[in-house]
Amino acid sequence: MRPIGFSTGALALGDFRGALRILQGSRTTAVELSALRDHELAPLMDALKNLELAAYNYVSVHVPSKFKSLSEAAVADALRPCHSLGIPLVVHPDVIKEPWRWAPFGSLLCIENMDKRKNTGRTLGELEPFFSTFPDATFCLDLAHARQVDSTMTEARLMLRRFGNRLRQVHMSELDAACRHEPLSFASILSSQSVATLIPEDVPIIIESMVGPKDIQRELEAVQRALAAPVREVRVGDSRDWGELA
Repeated sequence: MRPIGFSTGALALGDFRGALRILQGSRTTAVELSALRDHELAPLMDALKNLELAAYNYVSVHVPSKFKSLSEAAVADALRPCHSLGIPLVVHPDVIKEPWRWAPFGSLLCIENMDKRKNTGRTLGELEPFFSTFPDATFCLDLAHARQVDSTMTEARLMLRRFGNRLRQVHMSELDAACRHEPLSFASILSSQSVATLIPEDVPIIIESMVGPKDIQRELEAVQRALAAPVREVRVGDSRDWGELA
C-alpha cells in the first residue's frame, strides 16, 4: 500500500512535536518533518534521533525554504544527522548556491519543483541543470506548484516522464492566490487524476494542505480520489469515450 501522510508544517506550523501528536492514531504511514524557517532547523535536528517515528514507513525532512539567520554552509552542516540516519532532504533548488555543500548527500538530496514566485525550478527546462549538477539526486514533485505554473499539467507530465526514475515523493495540496496551501479542490483532484498513472504505486505522498485535526481523514480521502485514474465509460449509442470523476 502506498505510504500517505502529512507535512508537520501543514498541521502545526513550526511545531513538529505537536504535529506528530495530532497524527497519532490517524493511520498515516508517511511524514515530512518540516523546518521551513531556518530557526526551526536546529531544534528538529537535535530531536531527530529520539523522535518516535516507528509508525511511519517513510520519513523525510523539508529543508528551510530561505536562509535568513543561517548561511548555506551552516544549513548543510546542521543536516548531517539526516545523512547518518538515511533521511531524504527536500530542497528548494533556488537556495542552492554552493553545490559542493550538497553533493555529499547523494540520493538523499531530493529536489522539488517550484511555484510561480521563484525564478527557477518551475519547469522541466529549469530543473534539468540541477539534476545535471547532482546526478544522484532524487525528485519531489509538487503537484500544486506544477498546476499553478501550467494548469494543463503538461509540465507535470514532462517532469514525470523525464525524472520518473528519480521520483522519491509527491507533495499534494491546493494553492490559493497567495500561494498558501489549502485543502484539495474538485479542480485540483481532476488535475491530479490526469497524471496519476505516471506516479508509481510505491511513491510516498506528502499532504501539505493546511487542515485541522478534524479534517485529516477527509483530506486523506480527497488525496486518494486524486490518485485514482478517471473512470472511462462509453455511453450507449455513442462511440465517444466520456471521462468521469472516479
